[in-house]
Amino acid sequence: RTRYNLDNDEIAISIIGRLVPVKNHALFLQGLKNVKTRTNKKIRAFIVGDGESRETIRQKARDLNIPYINEHQESNKELLTFTSWIKEIDEVLAGSDIIALTYFNEGTPVSLIEAQAANKPIVSTNTGGIENIVIPGQTALLCKNNDPDDFERQLLLLIEDDALRLSMSLRGWEHVKEKYHYTRLVDDMYELYKGLL
Repeated sequence: RTRYNLDNDEIAISIIGRLVPVKNHALFLQGLKNVKTRTNKKIRAFIVGDGESRETIRQKARDLNIPYINEHQESNKELLTFTSWIKEIDEVLAGSDIIALTYFNEGTPVSLIEAQAANKPIVSTNTGGIENIVIPGQTALLCKNNDPDDFERQLLLLIEDDALRLSMSLRGWEHVKEKYHYTRLVDDMYELYKGLL
């Protein structure tokens, strides 16, 4: 949080991944703009990643009049920061209060497993296998695919409700530990081989 000059009372919302069309960053930006006008909480947003859609996404931010800074600029306190790639995703997750995902389609997003392991509440489109990765309503709030109003509602709910953010964050690691930890894989492989013998 120090790197980007985040105050303790600022809520950091991060979207992590390649900047490509299927990730639908336009939905994230539209939701951010709408939420900003409806909350009194201090919020900052971070687009973490890079890719072919970088300039398109920045143009969309300009079209929506969302003030932003790029990765090479000094850490001013703008609503949106494009960070480019950050290898230390654990640091990104540690500094974030909410993780967002707005994909048009996705199978098994590792970023959501990592977010839950870091005990971060999630707002995501309900697409592909996402509802099998999270616990809807407990580790993540899911919205309809490419629905700006629904995404805004879910994001605003997490921003406004401190207790909900906290309760959702407390469930993430337990869920990941039970379902995705390497010890679960080892146990499953043991049971498979035992069954074959």
